[in-house]
Amino acid sequence: MDVMTDRQSEQERATAARAAERAGQRRAKIALLRTPGGIAEADEPSRVATRIDRLGRYYPDVRPVNPVALAAGDPKAMADAGVILERIVLTDDLLGVGYLEGGVTASAAIGRVNIRDGRGRLTGYGTGSMISPELLLTNHHVLPDAATARSSIIEFDYQDGVDGLPRPVRAFGLDPDRFFVADEDLDFALVAVKASADELRPYGFNRLIGSEGKAIVGDFVTIIQHPRGGKKQVALRENRIVDVLERFLHYETDTEPGSSGSPVFNDQWEVVALHHASVPAEGHAEYGGFLNEGIRVSRLLEFLRGQRFTPARQALLDRLSTRPERDTAARPGGAPQVLTLTMPVDIRLRAEPPAAPESIRIDPDYSNREGYDPDFLPGHTVPLPGLSDTLAALAATNRQAAGEPSYVLPYHHFSVVMNKVRRLAFFTAVNIDGRTSQPLRREADRWSLDPRVDAGEQAGEEIYRANPLDRGHLVRRLDPAWGATAAIAQLGNDDTFHFTNCSPQHEDFNQNKTTWAGLEDYVLNNADNADLRVSVVTGPVLAEDDDPYRGVRLPRQFWKVVAMAKADGTLSATAYLLSQEELIHGLELAGEFSYGAYRTYQVPVRRIAGLTGLSFGALPDADPLERLESTGEVREIGVLDDLVL
Repeated sequence: MDVMTDRQSEQERATAARAAERAGQRRAKIALLRTPGGIAEADEPSRVATRIDRLGRYYPDVRPVNPVALAAGDPKAMADAGVILERIVLTDDLLGVGYLEGGVTASAAIGRVNIRDGRGRLTGYGTGSMISPELLLTNHHVLPDAATARSSIIEFDYQDGVDGLPRPVRAFGLDPDRFFVADEDLDFALVAVKASADELRPYGFNRLIGSEGKAIVGDFVTIIQHPRGGKKQVALRENRIVDVLERFLHYETDTEPGSSGSPVFNDQWEVVALHHASVPAEGHAEYGGFLNEGIRVSRLLEFLRGQRFTPARQALLDRLSTRPERDTAARPGGAPQVLTLTMPVDIRLRAEPPAAPESIRIDPDYSNREGYDPDFLPGHTVPLPGLSDTLAALAATNRQAAGEPSYVLPYHHFSVVMNKVRRLAFFTAVNIDGRTSQPLRREADRWSLDPRVDAGEQAGEEIYRANPLDRGHLVRRLDPAWGATAAIAQLGNDDTFHFTNCSPQHEDFNQNKTTWAGLEDYVLNNADNADLRVSVVTGPVLAEDDDPYRGVRLPRQFWKVVAMAKADGTLSATAYLLSQEELIHGLELAGEFSYGAYRTYQVPVRRIAGLTGLSFGALPDADPLERLESTGEVREIGVLDDLVL
């Protein structure tokens, strides 16, 4: 077992160095946790706000806290955050039975890794967890290469049952030829298990979630493990996160050799880290003088997204976002899973209600939004529309902007520029990847103001109360819902529920926009499109004579410009207008406006530029209507086959 010990020692030395470097910060955080409301100050404001937002998935009465106000040290925001976190995270209430049920389910997917050499000789033990229907996660220092994985096995149910007798153990080989990836710096290995779907289904898996907000300093964690290669146990003492690094979490808990590769859970049984090392921490007798370190789940998933795999391996990786299904009745031995608890029977735990169904949850940490990508289309650059000096003076400022222009609001896979006077978007711009789009179902709507823009510069909920106005998406909900996993796609989906991406639309609008709604899908799937990608810019026509209502002038027309690279490498840009039939001649209002008379038209890109005052760069030259005899032609779109692409 010397090789295994040497690899583990290297990780422990690196962990010890990080622990020593962060000793001062860690002591300061622990001191804050001991003060009333200190848990709201012990971590970064954006992380605290994100954690509170995520807790709202499990506690319906939890309301988000503004991260900008937290960062500014606003007393009310700090007090609100402290009350929420102390009530939920630091409560002394007895633990609900649902917590134990969640632990039983999570434990089923965790097994003992028997590390063997090429001759089949046992060289050490580790812990591993199924994180998809086929893939097992453990440490790099447990399975450093495909050869080691090929010789090793995973054992499930190596534990005692409720009757105190050993449960029947089921062992499976590993299949690195089907899938294997490992990284020494992040100390993880991900490998396929050599078993059928029916054989593995009874054990389920613990899905990894890339979203932030799963853990902050002060949160409690639980580790299910095979200490020293022994039977499965779970540490449920006062296990607390004491520091959050860029790639690692530091926490106090009981672990021993053999625990390497154990999943680290929060109180909601979400995996927050992959445990890999425990080191002495001088001066920290309050948690036994030892500090534990785990690799953050978000960083593992970020690494995986940056790798290239064969189509077959990518298909396995994509299943990381699948929700687990377990059939406990089919477990070998027939009895339900029972945990062996390494805790006194009278210990007091945190209260935990059953999980509520997930709905729209906007990530309050806006620093991770990359926004619209002008180089998204293969071989072409399509920048955001340009604003004249006059229009730029009307644009709302992004108070968190890191560069120029400061009026751009980046989201996941799209960007928005707001008109602060009209309180609506000048335009939205989204990248759509048809290859990795995810058909996410629509959850209960939850619209939010964007804290980067003054609330008075956005048309919010007050516009839509007790009237026939709908909250109309400019960027369609599913347009930015793409990525390697459903979790990534969900970020884009949820970001579309910002009021900055919303325009008031009469309910009749939604009953008369069939061709309008299908434009992006048609261009993606039926055009001569290279790489199944399109970039779409959408907005309202902000006319001076739009009807005023509750302080907002309601747009009567909407436009869209769609750009794609064709299979021959050329750029194609087409423009569309949603308008009334009588508006087409000159595209100006003639008589009283009727909300029920919407029609979809294809128009030259230059016409949209004239209506909006925006500059579309080279896109007019890529417009197929420019090559027709009449460059001013307007074509009503009755069916999508009428499009000229």
